[in-house]
Amino acid sequence: MTQSTWFERAGLGLFVHWDHASQQGIEISWPLVGRSIIPGRDDVEDEVSVEQYHSTAATFDPGLWDAPGLARLARAAGARYVVFTARHHAGYSMFHTRHSDFSVEHSPYGADITQEFVEAVRAEGLRVGIYYSLPDWHHPDYPAFRAEDLPYASERYPRPGPEQWARYIDYVKGQLTELLTNYGKIDLLWFDGEWERTEEEWHAAELRSLIRSLQPDVVVNDRLPGQGDYETPEQGMPVRSPAGPWELCLTMSENWAWRPSDTDYKSARRLAEYLAEVTSLGGNLLLNVGPKGDGSLPAIEVARLKEIGAWLAAHGESVIGVEPGSPSIQFYGPVTQRGDTVYLHLVMRPAGQMTVRGLPVGRIRDVRLLGTEQSLPHQMNVEVHHQDEPGVEPLGELIIHVPEPTSALLDVIAIDFKPKLESEARS
Repeated sequence: MTQSTWFERAGLGLFVHWDHASQQGIEISWPLVGRSIIPGRDDVEDEVSVEQYHSTAATFDPGLWDAPGLARLARAAGARYVVFTARHHAGYSMFHTRHSDFSVEHSPYGADITQEFVEAVRAEGLRVGIYYSLPDWHHPDYPAFRAEDLPYASERYPRPGPEQWARYIDYVKGQLTELLTNYGKIDLLWFDGEWERTEEEWHAAELRSLIRSLQPDVVVNDRLPGQGDYETPEQGMPVRSPAGPWELCLTMSENWAWRPSDTDYKSARRLAEYLAEVTSLGGNLLLNVGPKGDGSLPAIEVARLKEIGAWLAAHGESVIGVEPGSPSIQFYGPVTQRGDTVYLHLVMRPAGQMTVRGLPVGRIRDVRLLGTEQSLPHQMNVEVHHQDEPGVEPLGELIIHVPEPTSALLDVIAIDFKPKLESEARS
């Protein structure tokens, strides 16, 4: 197994965005640079000073934090990996570290939240992912963003002197060494904030060498510039799917952290559509949750995860461990494939019957509706102009008589094919 094999067909992961500022019900980190708004709503903005933002570090005591419960929920939702924000841009470490006093270790809670997370996720048989921000807007050697620097623009971010920057890079190396040494096997590292510096300034190759020496099999995202194993489009489907492994990170509402004023949640059906769309293009969906300041998850996010889990219990074979359908297939929705089965996701409900073209219709064994396993009436037409081409499998169109919609979030039709050898032996 190569280091990224498990990742390339994982299908669904869970992202967890959280730090002490969640006690204030605001987005994490971004209020520090005036970039915390809900798109399209000028009346909802986190206007807090740096002092106010950081003030809740002294009171962080999430008594309702339940790492085993979160891990069980992730597994029940069908996730294969979970990524936790060990340190976001604002600099608060959600783990015990010798390199900073600004951490959960020095809060009223005191316990190592990252340790609790890692142990719980691993106990559920899930892959462990750690999010780590390259910038630290609280660190004394990372130049503070000032009021006169607003509005935030990464190209104008203050630059430190060489000695100051060398100390900061040593700090990053020290924390990464802790995260990759003190918590057992880490399956994935999710970097962020790379836009503020160049690949050379981040010492990206040097950091990757350090990572490789400590955890040679860890998968690293593309936000460690020039060193990533996969790409990370954010909050919307890419216009063109990346050529290699990739993952769409997506919030359920508009924000990453818990904000009670943000009530525009995507429906469970829309989330299922995203999952089908992403996996049909060869990617994974990393779906975010944001715990409250007390550590509990918002009830609506729990409900969404349970709905997704219930759908995957009957339809998971169409999006977990699959690959994109053959490019020859012409269909109006997401198409995935597993071995000799092709899956059609009915994001738009056909009326009565539908036609799928570009299939090896001579090998069709069955057409069925996932969840009910009902065989569906169908008929086939072979494209005659392909029949006489040597070495080319005859393709054709399949007309399927579609039943009424079920109560599933998203209905899926499975087309089972005979293996090529079996088909040839019987011809």
